[in-house]
Amino acid sequence: MTDARPILETKGLTMRFGGVVAVDNVDFSLAEGELRCLIGPNGAGKTTFFRCLTHQYKPTSGKVIYRGDEITGSHTHQIARRGIGIKTQVPSVFDGLDVRENIWLSARRNHKDREANRVVDEILERIGLTHLAHQLVGQLAHGERQGVELGIVLTGDPELILLDEPTAGMTHEEVHRTTEMIREINRTASLIVVEHDMQFIKAIANKVTVFNQGAILVEDTMENVLKNQQVRDVYLGKREVA
Repeated sequence: MTDARPILETKGLTMRFGGVVAVDNVDFSLAEGELRCLIGPNGAGKTTFFRCLTHQYKPTSGKVIYRGDEITGSHTHQIARRGIGIKTQVPSVFDGLDVRENIWLSARRNHKDREANRVVDEILERIGLTHLAHQLVGQLAHGERQGVELGIVLTGDPELILLDEPTAGMTHEEVHRTTEMIREINRTASLIVVEHDMQFIKAIANKVTVFNQGAILVEDTMENVLKNQQVRDVYLGKREVA
């Protein structure tokens, strides 16, 4: 972590669906250069919270603040222009184009041809897909497709990247490659990762935020979270935690 200044904050963030409170008055802060994992049992509110950050949902109340500016009402493309990259769980790629073409199309939005080619070469090397540059995306394994979409996100040179279950459906080997990729990306960008795979989280996380019943239950190191009795009770269903 290079700077203690928050890059992203939420203040009183709340999301209601009718009478159901999915996110309940959440105050959250992510430091510059930090990698934070969001975890919690099914229905805990972490995915809804994530979607409020990315404007997939418009919060009922509260604020989302990026580098001191409120972005609560900003659309996804406006959020991207501010330097926030978003990767959803389902890869959004062109199956009929090869890996390089997919990433180049995204790079070309911000760069002229020669510069776009340089950016693509750099990203392919960074995400470990240079050897598949001319492979059709429709013929790739699931984990490789996820890697292509992450490469597309990186063309915008984001300062903050939001990842929604990046290892979902991956093999053990693919998870290992993704772990290395995220560590590499964290050298130059802050990250928030919503994930269920606890082994993967243990491999990448320094600090973990645990959601339960729409609110933050615990924020601590992964080591302490694993020892926390409240967290154990929530995951094992021994008792309700308010």
